[in-house]
Amino acid sequence: MSNYHIKHLEEYYQVYRKSIREPENFWEEVAEEHFMWRKKWDNVLSWDFSKPEIKWFEGAELNITENCIDRHLATRGDKTAILFEPNSPDEPSEHITYNQLHKRVNKFANVLKQQGIKKGDRVCIYVPMIPELAISVLACARIGAIHSVVFAGFSSTALATRINDSDCKMVITADGSYRGAKTIDLKGIVDDALEQCPDVKTVLVAKRIHSDIKMKEGRDQWLQPLLDAAPDECKAEIMDAEDPLFILYTSGSTGKPKGMVHTTAGYMVYTAYTFKNVFQYRENDVYWCTADIGWITGHSYIVYGPLANGATTVMFEGVPSYPDFGRFWQIVEKHNVNQFYTAPTAIRALAKQGVELVEKYDLSSLKVLGSVGEPINEEAWHWYNDVVGKNKSPIVDSWWQTETGGIMITPIPFVTPTKPTYATLPFIGIQPALLDESGEELKGNQVEGRLCIKFPWPSIARTIWGNHERYKETYFSAYENKYFTGDGAMRDEVGYYRITGRVDDVIIVSGHNLGTAPIEDAINEHPAVAESAIVGFPHDIKGSALYGYITLTNPGESRDHNNLRKEINQLISDRIGPIAKLDKIQFTQGLPKTRSGKIMRRILRKIASKDTSNLGDTSTLLNPEVVQDIMDNAL
Repeated sequence: MSNYHIKHLEEYYQVYRKSIREPENFWEEVAEEHFMWRKKWDNVLSWDFSKPEIKWFEGAELNITENCIDRHLATRGDKTAILFEPNSPDEPSEHITYNQLHKRVNKFANVLKQQGIKKGDRVCIYVPMIPELAISVLACARIGAIHSVVFAGFSSTALATRINDSDCKMVITADGSYRGAKTIDLKGIVDDALEQCPDVKTVLVAKRIHSDIKMKEGRDQWLQPLLDAAPDECKAEIMDAEDPLFILYTSGSTGKPKGMVHTTAGYMVYTAYTFKNVFQYRENDVYWCTADIGWITGHSYIVYGPLANGATTVMFEGVPSYPDFGRFWQIVEKHNVNQFYTAPTAIRALAKQGVELVEKYDLSSLKVLGSVGEPINEEAWHWYNDVVGKNKSPIVDSWWQTETGGIMITPIPFVTPTKPTYATLPFIGIQPALLDESGEELKGNQVEGRLCIKFPWPSIARTIWGNHERYKETYFSAYENKYFTGDGAMRDEVGYYRITGRVDDVIIVSGHNLGTAPIEDAINEHPAVAESAIVGFPHDIKGSALYGYITLTNPGESRDHNNLRKEINQLISDRIGPIAKLDKIQFTQGLPKTRSGKIMRRILRKIASKDTSNLGDTSTLLNPEVVQDIMDNAL
């Protein structure tokens, strides 16, 4: 019998060994005992990383929403499924029970059907953190439509790219959103985006900020009247285990974003199983992940993982700093939150505000603290542990990716002894390997290398939408028969893993993966710019911030550099979104390049980090004099 709820270290090792020795048997037992299937699978797993092709629970039939909602109705119908906490503390919270969620998802699913959405159609969801976001995701899953959620902070250009890439027929949005003291005109952003998206037939608009917006005749419809008129029963579409559930875009280090495709059964089994164990969730706990559903963290650990376990999951619309920096702790006290999952960026921002704002609130309900999005630095770890957790709530420093679908390396609270800055041990069923530059596996402990995974897990992304070749190229071509994560890691003397950061040109800013290429492309559109290079540098709050080295077409020309900096950041904001703006912009005579014309970013990173004592091997530099000039004028 598989152990669904791991409670001791000895048990972890036992279950882990079984999951590695007999992966098919292990996952079959988990799947059989804890979910509702319309038809059982013919085969647990077939895989070939050289193609790459991975199939879990082949031939099985199910609907994920029956597992997240319907099967709880008999025993948990009146339990809160989603607890919505609005942006302003003056607005009341909303408790949506499993019974109510069932009706609301069915009504929304019927609206989608009435609007001509069928199984396999793609629906783009660009909605703030309000209940309609979670409900629209589940409504798509109910009828077998593939949802593509785009974080409602992306620009119209970024939104249009994603809509066109997956050929969405419909966009669901809101009139606008609240973000702290600001309101954002979401409908205006959608209107701009849709000028470049000829295939979108329908836009459904939820009312949130009650602003005066333009509605385009024949395309745009208010959502609420349609919901009011729709019946609250909708039969769940029977899906194949490997049918796509959603597409979620993640930044590529080159060119356009990658639409990662997650399928139904394996994703459900893995997110549910990780949620139960990584947060040690028990009946009647109140669990809160502060992410946005626009990111994979929100998909897996606000919506699908918690609901598949019949949990109460908190959805927060606001920001940690509004109306003041005590907002998170006020919510923890108000709802007696037991598990709290947030990003190191938020922790660092809150730590900067001192302890008074934390100590004002009763946090005694907290049992488990989680960290996600990037490795947590030691200082932030200790503050989180001492000030928030009062040394009694273990920190689960979880490492995983959009591509992995679920948590991969993490402590299990009250089971794994924690160690600051270490994600500790692989989760059940995960087989990590560290490889050196030549692709040899580094055995034993106290080694550092590139982090790969040797064996498929149920929630691995199956492809990149419309571009399987790119999927193969990105994740399976660097090392034979292994999934390459793009991250470096070290393994300490007891086998604990510490993630050391990206090894490619993706920079993690405030937990968001930002590819440098799209940002450089945006900057290079400015008429005064000849070329640019972006690197990350350490930042107290964001973890990393962006430093831009920019060469102008006429470097000698006298220009107002401050104005130019503003214009460049505005371009980035318009093309990608405000999250990608540069903290520092240095105008340079040139960029350090190899003889083959490649920019030596390693040198630029060192200069940006103020670590210039050893620039490493510069023998291949075509223009060493440029480096001195950049160092002399570094910001």
